[in-house]
Amino acid sequence: MPYLIVLTTIATEQQAAALARSLLDAHLAACVHIHPIRSLYRWKGELVDEPEWRLVIKTAARHHQRVEAHIKAHHAYETPEIVWVALDGGSDEYLRWLDESLLP
Repeated sequence: MPYLIVLTTIATEQQAAALARSLLDAHLAACVHIHPIRSLYRWKGELVDEPEWRLVIKTAARHHQRVEAHIKAHHAYETPEIVWVALDGGSDEYLRWLDESLLP
């Protein structure tokens, strides 16, 4: 599919906002939603239970490698979550807006 939702998590609201703005400024995202979440996971053999912020990034599939590189370059985690999900569809108007928003 030509469009993706990219998911990542980050430690603070300020880091989330900075990453979202940098993706938007680079025209790698049309829109980024930021949600507070609670994450439980294993890291280096330990169980971790902590608050995080999830970014839901809307972009075009053609940008996935640049989005991944951008997240890695601007993320504080040693191994940031970077998961993309192909969009099966959407309204013509929304997808047209998404495309137009990614143009420099």
